[in-house]
Amino acid sequence: MQARSERRIVITGLGVVSPLAVDVPQFWERLTAGESGIHDLTTLDTSQYKVHFGGDIPDFDVTGVVDHREAKRLDRFTQFAVHAAAQAITDAAIDFTALDRHKCGVILGSGIGGLGEIEVQIEKMITKGPDRVSPFTVPKMMLNAAGGNISITHGLKGPNFAVATACASATNAMGEAMRSIQLGETDLVITGGTEAAITRMGLAAFQNMKALSTRNDNPAAASRPFDANRDGFVLGEGAGVLVFEELEHARARGARIYAEIIGYGTTSDAGHITAPDPAGLGAAAAMQAAIDDAGIEPASIDYINAHGTSTPLGDKAETQAIKTVFGEHAYQTSISSTKSSLGHSLGASGGIEAVILCKTIENSLIAPTINYDTPDPACDLDYTPNVAKQRDVHVAMSNSFGFGGHNACVVFRKL
Repeated sequence: MQARSERRIVITGLGVVSPLAVDVPQFWERLTAGESGIHDLTTLDTSQYKVHFGGDIPDFDVTGVVDHREAKRLDRFTQFAVHAAAQAITDAAIDFTALDRHKCGVILGSGIGGLGEIEVQIEKMITKGPDRVSPFTVPKMMLNAAGGNISITHGLKGPNFAVATACASATNAMGEAMRSIQLGETDLVITGGTEAAITRMGLAAFQNMKALSTRNDNPAAASRPFDANRDGFVLGEGAGVLVFEELEHARARGARIYAEIIGYGTTSDAGHITAPDPAGLGAAAAMQAAIDDAGIEPASIDYINAHGTSTPLGDKAETQAIKTVFGEHAYQTSISSTKSSLGHSLGASGGIEAVILCKTIENSLIAPTINYDTPDPACDLDYTPNVAKQRDVHVAMSNSFGFGGHNACVVFRKL
């Protein structure tokens, strides 16, 4: 068995479900064109809410991947994951019958899991009595349902677990996938994140904690990371799933390689349960840990996909964290927040943004931060405003920061 330091991990497959598109090519085309996936919500009656918009996915249909009967037994967050995983596996051209399935795992993140199913069944219990609660409730709502169903579908018998660190969930899951392959536990891991929290309870809860933008008059312009007039994040949903694979394992089967994951760092603010550290110290520590793990200098990083949720405190703290880690190079590094187009899909966001990192490296094209109209003196870096930019990207970083003080960062490199 190779030593940990010798086992390199590459990304060989990508899958995405998002408000912009439910396949990677169309997703990338619309994202880099600066389009917005934010609109008046169609999957939820918002007549009693203060916020009427978000990044939901109308008419999503998973029956092309699983049959109708099976689909009814999956919560929406699992449906997203199963769909994105099927894309990633197809993209990676994997024939699992030719592989050791005990060395193939699934590690996925989700911040909330089956919230929609919980709501439906609680309402049934209250209005119709406990005997009417579905026997499928627990298998649909549990956080590990997404990974469990992917594992069952493809017969993957390696490590299979869920990671829940709020909005850092997918990135922490990818870090754990990286470690599993480095340690020799696995040769291939399906990883990333999924979330479907645009529900009655989800929207009400985030609205009432005053975390959301209230730009009902112009939804497409509501998510505006780093802009001086940002007023909160926009709730999104979706999944981003990737195939992580040991390099020689991938080469042996002739796989196409998007990028190599070379660094992972994770820390805790140990401060407030929802607010970030004002100076971004925990975020900075996670970025530095990922850079150190990669064995590179901060100046090596060409692009950062920022957490950038469009909240007044969060964007300012992240900007300060980037300056702390990168010094003067912070002003030479290209940065963008693709949540400006997608909204914030919570525990899925790191997975979707890792797909974006791979496509950025592949195409030497940086997706823009749209709706960036008024510079904020506290956020004075290059956020790739409004228009995509050509740049040769050899090394890129993705940041994810979550309620609870969770910070997670990954570093990808062109191979």
